[in-house]
Amino acid sequence: MIKSSSVVELPADRRIRADTYLSLRCEDLVRQRGYGRCVSSMAPQDATMFWLSARTRNDLFLLYSFADAGVPTDALRTAVAARSARIPDLRVRLREAPGDLAYPSWVPCEFSADQFVEHRLPDWAAVEAALGDLLATGGDARIHPWRLHVFRGVAGAPLRGSDEELATVVVLQMSHALADGKRAAAIARELFSEDGPGRASWGPSAGEEKTGRGADVAAARGGGRADGARHESDRSATDLGGWADTGRDGIGMRWIGVPATLGAAAELITRLRHSAFLRAVLGAVRIPAGMVKTAVRGYGAYRAQTELAMLTEAGEVPPPGPGFAPCAVNRIGPQGIIEHRARMIVCSAEELRVPGRTITVVVLTAVSVALAEYLAAHGEPVDRLGAQVPMALTEQSNGLARNNYRSLGVDLFADEPDLRARADRIAAALADRRLRARHPLLSAQGRVTAVTPAPILRRDVDRYPIDAVPDSISGHTVVSSVYRGPADLSFGGGPVRCTGGFPALGAVMHLTHGVHGLGDTVTVSIHADAAVVPDVDEYANLLRAALREVRAALGEGVDH
Repeated sequence: MIKSSSVVELPADRRIRADTYLSLRCEDLVRQRGYGRCVSSMAPQDATMFWLSARTRNDLFLLYSFADAGVPTDALRTAVAARSARIPDLRVRLREAPGDLAYPSWVPCEFSADQFVEHRLPDWAAVEAALGDLLATGGDARIHPWRLHVFRGVAGAPLRGSDEELATVVVLQMSHALADGKRAAAIARELFSEDGPGRASWGPSAGEEKTGRGADVAAARGGGRADGARHESDRSATDLGGWADTGRDGIGMRWIGVPATLGAAAELITRLRHSAFLRAVLGAVRIPAGMVKTAVRGYGAYRAQTELAMLTEAGEVPPPGPGFAPCAVNRIGPQGIIEHRARMIVCSAEELRVPGRTITVVVLTAVSVALAEYLAAHGEPVDRLGAQVPMALTEQSNGLARNNYRSLGVDLFADEPDLRARADRIAAALADRRLRARHPLLSAQGRVTAVTPAPILRRDVDRYPIDAVPDSISGHTVVSSVYRGPADLSFGGGPVRCTGGFPALGAVMHLTHGVHGLGDTVTVSIHADAAVVPDVDEYANLLRAALREVRAALGEGVDH
């Protein structure tokens, strides 16, 4: 119990001065309640993703197919509200600083009913067609950085439990500023897992469940429970003093459970921490020092680049990936408008496992076959093909950034007729690119970006020529590979069947691939611009055949 004297008694029988307690408790509870990330400025990498979203569609789309257990949609919406309320990454929105004088920040935000969007489509073919329209959309992270699209009662979905089973197909749309592919998969696992911080019952029958927007808000405000009841994990927020959100924008946070004087001081601290104007002022004040730091670290990056070149020449570090001339799938369409299309090839993991090679290498080899055949059939045979392959980094590599990856340019050796030798060469090239990407000297440029003042980086993002195709590119297509864990997820009581994802398109990339494993299934997803790749089904059929061809050529067995 908190007393109004100058000494505060804590549950662990520790006694400290009230002013010291106030300072520590502010920081401690902000972290406990998930606001630690919300009130701090975004990392430059994440701000870049947000600023780019104004110029191109770069949202993440994570698809999960579940057996439809028949739970009413209102009950699903209420459960999503309850689960998301327990996941810090899903309880925020982005706030910009005036004039972009400071980097944007994440602030608290409640779940809103319009973040759950239901679509009624009869079958899997209709869902695949609708995905194209969905991939052309972009959310506004300043309002909500995520939303859930739910397709109910879908017939003909891949990997059904039986011929009669209907599916619930769920697409989690997320701002790239909030997460990269690896982090987004972890967030989705919290949302759809029966264990972990996002757990909440999918609920009984419709007659026993609260429905409608009022129930959603009650679930979010009630600590993640649809009935508003307190959970044991919520105890510290009220028993020892905690934050209470008094407004959607997260500014009106008040301190509860402490004496009036301490509460007023804590509220003032909170308002200052959340003040966009104050952050802008501080950002402006820090610009001169930031420019000095940028120059100093820029010189360090130059020295690191010189040293890396010397190590590369000496053979101690693998060389950078080669450049490639753009081909037909890299040219801007006649109208300059991207027409999104999506296809999915769902396989048993055993179909893609071969001894001594990873599934990523098997798919890269198949893409080299299918893309070469597609281009040849359309009058543009090529001898060289390359792919961009994103590689996840550790969190320590980029500090607190939510986007921690580098794109590797990998030669696909399309001129190698022997598929076994081609796969070996692709695997070796991928290993070299990864080895180089992990070298500490390559982090020097990231350290420059980390201290670059927000207005300078914003100007660079706005001026970067993303609408032009350069003479040399690092790859003709993207192959993004993420394992999303065991198949122990559920939605509405229905078990998960498969998952997929669709790397974004742009002025250079009009054909991308996602490779996503979940349990014993692997989905190879295709995201294409129909204005540049008009016959997406033809390419999908070529890729299906190429996967079988490569699997047969590389031999039987399992890669442990």
